[in-house]
Amino acid sequence: MLYRRAQAPGGTFFFTVNLLDRTSDALVREIGPLRQAFRSVQERHPFSILAIVIMPDHLHTIWELPEGDGNYAMRWNLIKGKFSRSLPKIGETVGASRQVKRERGIWQRRYWEHQIRDDVDLMRHVDYIHFNPVKHGYVVHACDWPYSSIHRAMKRGDVQTDLGSCFDDGEGFGE
Repeated sequence: MLYRRAQAPGGTFFFTVNLLDRTSDALVREIGPLRQAFRSVQERHPFSILAIVIMPDHLHTIWELPEGDGNYAMRWNLIKGKFSRSLPKIGETVGASRQVKRERGIWQRRYWEHQIRDDVDLMRHVDYIHFNPVKHGYVVHACDWPYSSIHRAMKRGDVQTDLGSCFDDGEGFGE
């Protein structure tokens, strides 16, 4: 099945990517291999990460693609594949359709993307990303979550340190 995806070479996109097993903590437990998968793909197929949060079973990120390049699908395929190959095959259930395609049972096949429209849209999504650990009850303040670009943003002075206690989530951004 083909999915209609936003096509905008050089665009900026918000993504939500989930593990197949939403009870897993593999993304934070195996943060080293996940970071390496991102770095490896970025070296060969550049993109900028404007914001990111890694949760136990999903992640949210905003990417800016190089001018003239809109192929985020290839990048996600490579990141997911590299991360999956780094994990041992212990207790993993792989259905027949995944076996035929030689897929592991790590990631959900689909992911959600949203093309960022303007600066206000960008800032709302960055705030959503940084607030996500508070939303899910992992921390009281967003800055207490270790797997977030909020720390980089705080060093630049782009965000309040008490984001978790003052953020108004007015509208959601899907998961």
